[in-house]
Amino acid sequence: MKKLPIGIQTFSEVINENYCYVDKTRIIYELINNGKYFFLSRPRRFGKSLLIDTIQGLFEGRKELFKGLWIDDKWDFGKKYPVIKIDFGAGVFKEKVELNKRIHEILEVNQKELGVRCNFETTAGCFIELITKTAEKYNQKVVILIDEYDKPILDNIENPEIAQTMREELKNLYSVLKSTDACIKFVMLTGVSKFSKVSLFSGLNNLRDITIDERYATICGYTQNDLETVFAEHLVGVDLEKVKLWYNGYSWLGEGVYNPFDILLFLGSANKEFRNYWFETGSPTFLLKLLKERRYYIPELEEIRAGESLIGSFDVDCIETDALLFQTGYLTIKGKRQTGAKIEYELTYPNLEVKSSLNDYLLFYLNKDVRIKENTQSKVYDAIEALDFELLKNTFFRLFAAIPYEWYMKNELDKYEGYYASIFYAIFASLGYDLEVEESTNRGRIDIVIKTDKVVIIFEFKIIDKESEQNTALEQIKNKKYYEKYLNSGKEICLVGIEFSKVERNIVRFDWGKMGTAPYFPPKIK
Repeated sequence: MKKLPIGIQTFSEVINENYCYVDKTRIIYELINNGKYFFLSRPRRFGKSLLIDTIQGLFEGRKELFKGLWIDDKWDFGKKYPVIKIDFGAGVFKEKVELNKRIHEILEVNQKELGVRCNFETTAGCFIELITKTAEKYNQKVVILIDEYDKPILDNIENPEIAQTMREELKNLYSVLKSTDACIKFVMLTGVSKFSKVSLFSGLNNLRDITIDERYATICGYTQNDLETVFAEHLVGVDLEKVKLWYNGYSWLGEGVYNPFDILLFLGSANKEFRNYWFETGSPTFLLKLLKERRYYIPELEEIRAGESLIGSFDVDCIETDALLFQTGYLTIKGKRQTGAKIEYELTYPNLEVKSSLNDYLLFYLNKDVRIKENTQSKVYDAIEALDFELLKNTFFRLFAAIPYEWYMKNELDKYEGYYASIFYAIFASLGYDLEVEESTNRGRIDIVIKTDKVVIIFEFKIIDKESEQNTALEQIKNKKYYEKYLNSGKEICLVGIEFSKVERNIVRFDWGKMGTAPYFPPKIK
C-alpha cells in the first residue's frame, strides 16, 4: 500500500518514497505553454508548495521523477533551465530588518546553488544581479518561482503599519521582475491572498491571475476521480458520500475539489475519524474581530453575492470581509452570472467542516468558557431532535445571560436583531444542521429555517423595547404564512417566534407551535 504524503511538500520525496501522488502534470503543461507570468491564490495547506516544487523539477529536466506521469513523453527534458526559488513559508517576520535579513539569506542560498556571486548589497540590486548573471552563466533564460509571496504581510495583518512596511519591502523585491523580463523564461507566484497589482506588483501588468480561471481550477486539491483512484486502497469501508459532505466543495469556477490536507489526515487517522483537520491548523481570530466590529450578519455566510472587484483582491489599507473570507478558504464560489456589464459571484461555505468549525469558533470567541459553549450545543441538539422547545428556550436564555457585559462595551450589537439571529445561527450551523437564512416567500423573508429528515422549523426574531408590544414574532410567521412554502415537504412543520429586549439583552418572549402537513393552519396555536 502506498503511503499518504502527509506534510510532504517535496516532489522528489513523494515520487521516490512510494507516496500516493495525484498527477497534476497535464494542467502544469497547459499552464507553462499558455504564458509567462502567473499568479495563483489558494487557501493554506492546499498543495501550493508541492505544485511549485513539481514545476521546478520540470524546468530542471529531472526526467526520472516524471516517469509514468502524463507529461513523461511530452516534455523536452533535454532542455534545462536555471531556477531561482524564493519561499517565505518559514518564520514570522515582525520587523523590516527581519524581512530584509531573510530575503538576503534566500538570495544567498540561490547564489550558492546556481554558482554565481552578487556584489550589490541592496535587495533589488542583488536580485537583479542574480537573475542577469544566472542567465549569462547558463546561456538560458531563468525560471523564477515564489512561494508564500504574501506571508510577511499576512503575518502582520492585525498591525496595519507593519503590514504596510512589509508590503513596501516586498514590492521593491517583486519590481525586479519587470526590469529583468528579457532574462526570464517563466514566473509563478503563489500565496493565500491576492493583493492589488498597484500596491504590490506596480508595473507588472502582464502578471496573469489564474485563481478563478476554470482551466486551472483543479491545479491544487483532489477531484472526485483523484480520490477514488489514487487513494482507492485507503478507502475500503469508507462512506464516500460523507467524505464528500465534510471535505469536498471548494470551487474556483471549474470542477470542485477536496481539501487535500483534510483527505490525507482523515485517511491517515486510526478509525477514519471525521474531524476539522484543516480548520484546526489556523486561527481566524483577526477575521472574527472584523465580523464583530462590522456587525456582520453571520447567517449571510450561507449565500453572499459579490462582484469581481470584491473577491478579486484586497489590501492592508482596505480589507473587505467577504474578500478575506473567500481568499482564506472559509467561503468558496457556488455560482457565477452576468449582470449587465458586470460579473456576479455567489459565495458560500465549501463544506460541513468549514461551516461547522467556523461557527463553533465564533461561539468560543463570544464566550471563552468552553464548558458553557459545549453544554449549550449539546442541549440545543437534544432540544431540536426531540422538538423540546421549552428546553431550547431555557438553553438560549442561559447562554445570553452568560455573555460578559464587557462584550457589549463600545458597541451597540445588542440593539440589532441580526446580532441575536447570528448567535442562534452559529449554534445551529456548528451542529451541522441544514439551514436556510433570509429565505424568500411571496410575503417576505424568513429569518432562519432548520430542515431535518423529519421536520422543518421556522424561526422569526424581533427586538422590542418592552414586553407589552404587540405583533409578536410568532404572529408574523402566521400572518405572512411563511409555513406555506413547506406544506408539501411531507414533514412536520414547527413555528418559533423569539423576542429580545434591548434592556435585558436576553429573550423576553419565546412562543412556539406545531402544525401538520395539511394546507390549513390550525385554528389555535400555543
